[in-house]
Amino acid sequence: MGTNPLRDMKTLFDFVRVLRAEQPDVALFFTVKPVIYGSLAARLLGIPAICTITGLGTAFVNKTWVTRTVLTLYKAALRWPKKVFFQNNEDMTIFISRGLVDIDRAARVPGSGVDLARFAPLPVRSNGEPVFLFCGRLLRDKGVGEFVEAARLAKQQHPSARFELLGPLDAPNRSAIGRESVQAWEAEGVVTYLGEADDVVPFVAAADCVVLASYYPEGVPRSLLEAASMARPIITTDMPGCRSTVEDGVTGLLCEPRDVASLARQMNRMIEMGPEQRTRMGRKGREKMEREFDERIVVGQYLAAIDEMLHACEASGAVS
Repeated sequence: MGTNPLRDMKTLFDFVRVLRAEQPDVALFFTVKPVIYGSLAARLLGIPAICTITGLGTAFVNKTWVTRTVLTLYKAALRWPKKVFFQNNEDMTIFISRGLVDIDRAARVPGSGVDLARFAPLPVRSNGEPVFLFCGRLLRDKGVGEFVEAARLAKQQHPSARFELLGPLDAPNRSAIGRESVQAWEAEGVVTYLGEADDVVPFVAAADCVVLASYYPEGVPRSLLEAASMARPIITTDMPGCRSTVEDGVTGLLCEPRDVASLARQMNRMIEMGPEQRTRMGRKGREKMEREFDERIVVGQYLAAIDEMLHACEASGAVS
């Protein structure tokens, strides 16, 4: 959320302008600003809406006036949508308990889902020390600093282990990692920066384990779904959204958030279990994705909600 009321008011007017021009039968909104200002605009125009909360973000962590403002806006905006989807149960419980959404309009979807055909299992390298890959925006909140510190510790016991970063630098975010920091880590030899990529498949395929040490409330991290779908074991934090992607000790490992020693222990454990056990973990992760996170499940839930809403509108004469 921004801190400029005039800019946010313009955002609301922009949503009104677009919705008035398009006249959709149903409007779907994702992420904080579209959910809030899109829902308010849809209410002004009488357009049915479906919203998706893709994670709580820092507004629910930091107790500031911005937090209070966001909660107030959520409460006002979420009175209109007929269905509000959440990507994990913890977020849904928080919104219901705080009176931000009615329980009868709340439902859970398994994240954004994953394309099981595109992110298909690929053979794992059979020799050498394992490669740990961080894949995502290089933000402190995503646990990049903890990843690097844990890599230093893990390298003390396993000097040939490799740790890689893949993702954009200098993002317009208060917790963005700067290029100078990454260059210093590379000069030290603790990590390798792979740059940015539109297609992460070859990088995940070349890794033995994907790590996300995020410590702010995520929805369900797509990078973990894609890695597990490709039959790679994952290490992530015991945080809402992150923990729903892994069965601890079965498809991957959980570590404590903001705990470098905990993450390093799990990295060492992943190294020491050997390639066969990591392969078994990866296969179990793929099975979990097929069972719970197939994108067809997510699409089916949205289509069902849209159909239900359109039928209700037709019955009331709101849609011709």
